[in-house]
Amino acid sequence: MTGVIASFGALGVFLLMVPESACIPLPSEVTLLFSGFAVHQGWMSFPLAVLAATAGNLVGSLLAYGLGATQLLQRLPIARAILCRWDELLERHGTRAVLIARLLPLARTFVSLPAGARRVPLVSFIVLTTIGCALWALGLVLAGMLAASAWAAVDSIAGRALLAIGIITLAASVLRTRQSR
Repeated sequence: MTGVIASFGALGVFLLMVPESACIPLPSEVTLLFSGFAVHQGWMSFPLAVLAATAGNLVGSLLAYGLGATQLLQRLPIARAILCRWDELLERHGTRAVLIARLLPLARTFVSLPAGARRVPLVSFIVLTTIGCALWALGLVLAGMLAASAWAAVDSIAGRALLAIGIITLAASVLRTRQSR
């Protein structure tokens, strides 16, 4: 996945986020954290990374919404049970359940199916999905940027420490060799 982002930049982020929201288990966390690393490296801008991720999520979510709206999933017993639970949540919390689910791992991937089955108004679905996905992307891209900057500091410190250990080990080895002669 990181190779796709390294090769294609924002288009790669978009392409990886579409299946994640279309109920294909590609972890958005990995995609977005690496996107933050790419932003830190200067390979793409922060707004572009968030926009690409949000747009990919929206396209994938619309595909899943459409699948849910077909009612094909009602024919599968396990899917019917899951949709029934989501139906209760949507009944209790209304359309805001779509927004809340977009901020929760796993739930964010599958909320589009019951939203489509329940026929959540499309405009509301798009607005809530866009807001939730943008917040998710914003947080994880920022986390990736912070991790990248921390990694550079740790890498620098660890590199110096390993160099010092290497020099000390080499010096000790040379001293032992000289003493044994």
